[in-house]
Amino acid sequence: MPQPSFLAASLYVALGGGTGAWLRFLVGRAWTAMIGPIRASEFPFATLTVNVLGSLFMGLLIGWLARFGSHGEGTRLFLATGMLGGFTTFSSFSLDIVTLAERGQLGLAAFYTGISVIAGVTGLFLGLALMRHVG
Repeated sequence: MPQPSFLAASLYVALGGGTGAWLRFLVGRAWTAMIGPIRASEFPFATLTVNVLGSLFMGLLIGWLARFGSHGEGTRLFLATGMLGGFTTFSSFSLDIVTLAERGQLGLAAFYTGISVIAGVTGLFLGLALMRHVG
C-alpha cells in the first residue's frame, strides 16, 4: 500500500488531532456537568479519564491493526497519531513503555518512564518559575 504524501499525511494527523482535542474538551465538560465546577476543579477527573480511555483505545487500535491489517498508513495517522494524540499523549507514552517491555527491554522501559515523568514535571515547574519572574 503506498505511503500518503506529506500533505495528505499532515491532513490525516490534523483532522484526527482536532477531533481528539474536541473529544477531550467534551470529557471535561461532561465531568463539570456531572459533578459541578467546584468538585471538577478539586481533582483532575477529566485528565485521568482521557489518559485511561486513551490508553485503552490505543491498545485496542494497535491490537486491531496488528490482527486485521493496517488498512493503510492514513488510518493509523488519523486514529493513532491524530485522534488519540489530540485526545491524550498519555496513550502514546503508554504504548512506548509497553513496546519496550514487550521487546524485553525492561530497564529501558523503566528508565523512559522515570525520566519522562521527572523531566516533564521539572519542565513544568521551570516554566512556571520563569514566567512568575517575567515582567
